[in-house]
Amino acid sequence: MTIIESFQAIADKNARILVLGSIPGIRSLQDQQYYAHPRNQFWPIICKLLSINPDSAYVERLNKLTLSGVALWDVMKRCRRPGSMDSDIDFTSVVINDFDSFFESHGKIEAILFNGATADKIFNKHYYSEAFTEKIKRYRLPSTSPANAAMSFEQKLENWRVLPELLNRRLQESQ
Repeated sequence: MTIIESFQAIADKNARILVLGSIPGIRSLQDQQYYAHPRNQFWPIICKLLSINPDSAYVERLNKLTLSGVALWDVMKRCRRPGSMDSDIDFTSVVINDFDSFFESHGKIEAILFNGATADKIFNKHYYSEAFTEKIKRYRLPSTSPANAAMSFEQKLENWRVLPELLNRRLQESQ
């Protein structure tokens, strides 16, 4: 079984929302880009919700995402998995990312948006901090993966609208 390694977090110190996937698929690993599979709906959804040009280069999309106050990472640092399916993960091999250090250096995080059930389940199984659970809201959103074909793009988009709502709520509170 292949050992999969995740990417570094994409975040700046002002990040307020953390989007967490499970771990990159084969295409993402090949391209060294989050959500690189052409049928993954993450970038089309994010671009629509945050008014990012979907034709812009990957680096520019990441820049706009971080400028919006959004950080991007995966729950797992490493695991064994053949292929790209979360259902094929050897859950006994899971090593999660260092969230203690991440939250310490990104103290403005107010919410986590889990991109799918696997990310949510693994995070909740392997990471617990009492201070964390009181401070940061968590939302399980439908996976943007092509494997989640039961939901249409429009249904996924509607669920993901929580992202700009959270960003806008904070802006309104500070005015």
